[in-house]
Amino acid sequence: MGKPGPDRSLVSSPSRRDMLRASAATLAGLGLGGGALASIGPADAQGLTALKVQYDWLMSNGQIGDVIAEKKGFFAEQGLNVSFVPGGPNAQTVPPVLTGQALVGQLSGTSQALMAYGAGRPVKMFACGYQYSPYAFISLPRAPIRIPSDFVGKTVAVQPTGRFILDLILAQHRIDPAKVRVVNMGHDMTALTTGQVDAVTGFITNTKAMQVVGPDRIVMTSESAGITNYANAYFTSSETYEAQKPVLARFIKAVAKGWGWAFQNRAEAIDILCDTYPNLDREIERATVDIVMEISFDRITRTKGWGWFEAERIERQIKLFDSIKRFETRVPDIAGFATHDILDMTADARPRLG
Repeated sequence: MGKPGPDRSLVSSPSRRDMLRASAATLAGLGLGGGALASIGPADAQGLTALKVQYDWLMSNGQIGDVIAEKKGFFAEQGLNVSFVPGGPNAQTVPPVLTGQALVGQLSGTSQALMAYGAGRPVKMFACGYQYSPYAFISLPRAPIRIPSDFVGKTVAVQPTGRFILDLILAQHRIDPAKVRVVNMGHDMTALTTGQVDAVTGFITNTKAMQVVGPDRIVMTSESAGITNYANAYFTSSETYEAQKPVLARFIKAVAKGWGWAFQNRAEAIDILCDTYPNLDREIERATVDIVMEISFDRITRTKGWGWFEAERIERQIKLFDSIKRFETRVPDIAGFATHDILDMTADARPRLG
């Protein structure tokens, strides 16, 4: 989720929201929706059904199980020929799914998926790869931020796209925003080490960036601050969902098997990931894989299996977002926004680890 793995906030920037609105307007003008184009391709010479996955960010440790599923042939076992479409700083994730260019999309967090739904986009979330967001506030012992009340009197550097997470925390804990000084930052955390700010934001899965801060760093994740946000949220178009349920179930069976294999074979999984994407630093990824697995598997997945999400937690997230007026056109209803059907269909195939 950088994003789980890459260096980027978990929320949509205004420009990304504008692009979503513009794309939706274009689709409406053309009379196209999620069902207008084919979401999956015809079977190839081997009889495998082509399926594209649009990711929100660059391929990294947050997608290690997906990569393993492809390289180990788990997709092929399910009759699928899956291709990955990486995202990036200016990539659009929702429009390709709504236009049928991809059947599946993965957003960095349920926050993004909820805001897309709240803006009127017909998205349907059906699994979550991370049990919580790795987005965090990092400080040092000279001015520690261990709990939300420690924000009072501090200077906090956030990326503009992540500002609303801080706003949510302050609202949740009834902290006067005027008592916290907020400044913008890019991806560089040196402002913390030089004493210019008391805290910076980043991702605990981006250990390369965290190394700059040093071993004495104090980390408060948004989750530990009380902000529910599942990460690596898989979604499709609600307009094509019913017709594609069997294919989505086959997809999740394979991905879940990939994540289970990566959990049990971490060193080899890192080698496969880095061989596939040579831009990744092998040593950094080796130092990060245990963190990734701790976020992917916990006491809930030990019972419910990889990919599970609790509807009650999503409902709490919706209420909190609504309290600061984050939804543009509608307040999401959990039944319309998310479904457990695919998880139920794959219950026996998803690894129960944690």
